[in-house]
Amino acid sequence: MRLLGTLKLSQCPARRGATAFTLVEVIFAMAIVGVLIIALYSGITSSVSLVRNCQENERVTQILSDKLDTIRLYNWTQINSAGRFVPTNFVLGIDPINTNSTPYYTGNISIVQAPITETYRSNILQVTVTVNWASGSRPQSRSMLTYVAKYGIQSYILRE
Repeated sequence: MRLLGTLKLSQCPARRGATAFTLVEVIFAMAIVGVLIIALYSGITSSVSLVRNCQENERVTQILSDKLDTIRLYNWTQINSAGRFVPTNFVLGIDPINTNSTPYYTGNISIVQAPITETYRSNILQVTVTVNWASGSRPQSRSMLTYVAKYGIQSYILRE
């Protein structure tokens, strides 16, 4: 018996093709990776959009508060002087420090008689500040209002 030219089946090295993935397994793995990448991308996109909306809302709140605080510094005569002291329209950019930034927020200030029926109605004004802007392609608007009294609001608060 000659064994030099023949090898037993248990002595054969493993075939290289037996350890590779099949084409179906590779396509299935690529599909899973593709779905994971799309999910990651959509998660990042939605979080960036959410952060941008929060920044815009915070900036609008700052603008509204600033305008109302400025109005509270005026006296009764200045507020009633029909636009000489209190501007009725304003335009602001994204950057509050850089005045040359692109206009982004537009707004108006309306001063009207307070919607009350009491006898002191002529001594109280309602001031409304409205800010408009576009977030992406959606127009947005927010407003705040306050009351200004001729002799101070403390005179009109009921005490028990």
